[in-house]
Amino acid sequence: MRSWFLHISLFLLFPVASFSQKVLVIDVDGSINPVSSDYIKRGIGKAEKEHAQCLVIKLNTPGGLLQSTRVIVSAILDAPIPVVVYVSPVGSHAGSAGVFITMAGHIAAMAPGTNIGAAHPVSMQENLDPVMNEKVTNDAAAFIRTIAQHRNRDTIWADKAVRKSLSITSSEALEKNVIDIVARNMDDLLQKLDGRVLTTPAGSKTLQTRNAVIETEEMSWIEKLLNVLVDPNVAYVLMLLGFYGLLFEIYSPGAIFPGVIGGICIILAFYAMHTLPVNYAGLALIIFAIILFLLEIKVVSYGILAIGGTISLLLGSFMLLRNESPLEFARISKAVIIPAVVVTAGFFFFLITMGIRAQKTMPVMGIEALVGSMGIAQESFSESGMVTVMGEIWQAESIAGSIVKGQKIKVTGRRKFTLFIEPV
Repeated sequence: MRSWFLHISLFLLFPVASFSQKVLVIDVDGSINPVSSDYIKRGIGKAEKEHAQCLVIKLNTPGGLLQSTRVIVSAILDAPIPVVVYVSPVGSHAGSAGVFITMAGHIAAMAPGTNIGAAHPVSMQENLDPVMNEKVTNDAAAFIRTIAQHRNRDTIWADKAVRKSLSITSSEALEKNVIDIVARNMDDLLQKLDGRVLTTPAGSKTLQTRNAVIETEEMSWIEKLLNVLVDPNVAYVLMLLGFYGLLFEIYSPGAIFPGVIGGICIILAFYAMHTLPVNYAGLALIIFAIILFLLEIKVVSYGILAIGGTISLLLGSFMLLRNESPLEFARISKAVIIPAVVVTAGFFFFLITMGIRAQKTMPVMGIEALVGSMGIAQESFSESGMVTVMGEIWQAESIAGSIVKGQKIKVTGRRKFTLFIEPV
């Protein structure tokens, strides 16, 4: 009886200890793409399912795709649990698409030493004419003003961030009512969130985060894999590996393994490139280079086709992604292109060298190997007779006078089954 009384007393005195609060944290570090949008939506769903106090999105991004940004913003605005967007750690920034996502959060927070802004839309597929560019800019400006109005934040600065690519520091953002909190770290953020009343589509919620347990939700292995694949450098290497696999399968039908690996790499590369500003002229040059390399193996051009293929591969690689985009995540590094081209060219020039060397090498097997071989005359003759060459008896014709039985002879040519010989 005394034991039950003790347990009930502890429950009444320390209710918080009986039901510890939880805060779910996800980390978005990199470009905004379909993978990151799925990751954020999954995080919102898990936070709701586990009745977390809120979801904290640690954000550090240079920007990304507008379509993915709209999906993320819509998910945050419709989230039944509070979503806190925290630009962190120190040195991070919320650029371009990151501005929309940060301002969409129920609470927008930044760490000291971070910045936000430069949200002007950038065309990733082609240079837009002035009218179309104005339409895209107006649409993006209206989109961010809508978000700012919904969250009672500075609409004037939000509009200028899109139209004039303005950027500000964390302290300036707090002063201009662009964000709600400047927090040094996660613990400081949770202390400042505690007690805030937030409104969600599911109703009002008072945050209890002072002593909350922090749970981090990592990307799944498939999300990590797909997030790596959308890196333009990885997509470029996968594309080359895919072409080489198919090339080797064509050159050696039935090998199977190169064709299977090449097909998988090609599919993964095209998956990645549908999110990148692909220049199809550059892609065509790369495909043309692979064709030239393949022809070099089949046609004896003494390196001319390989040189053309190398030039085409180099130009195509630099042109593959449109370089008018100022976004770093939409570019292929020269440190990847140059070694790839050098290795490819070196491989095919090695094949060419070995092929030329093989042509110059004397045959060591078969009938062709008889020319230049030594033998013994089986009988004396002046015009034709029998000789032994490489252990076989052949009909021979002398091109240098009489031959004596047992004399050494050298084969100088062949016509069908008759050898032309001369005495040694």
